[in-house]
Amino acid sequence: MVATLVAGLEFEFGRGAGEALARRFLEAEESDFLWDARVSERWLGAYESIDEEDFELDRVAIMGRLDGRWFVAVSIVDGDGNTHGVMGRRSFRSERQAREALAITR
Repeated sequence: MVATLVAGLEFEFGRGAGEALARRFLEAEESDFLWDARVSERWLGAYESIDEEDFELDRVAIMGRLDGRWFVAVSIVDGDGNTHGVMGRRSFRSERQAREALAITR
């Protein structure tokens, strides 16, 4: 996914700019990219918002692979599956390590 993003940005903005722009884009849209790259998920419970928003949000532990690295994170998700943020992202070298981390994520 990241290689495709870099290639598209290099086509649009020139060689050399793609990598830097892709990193900025990934940082700005991190929660969406992680959610889309997930291969496993586990519901953790309701998310208690400080802002007391008018809709309910859930905490969902996710595991996936992005840019060649396995990750585990907690996504804040609404009932329609739209992400509203991400917390505690950790990276792992292997799928086994990521699965073990997912199993104990609270």
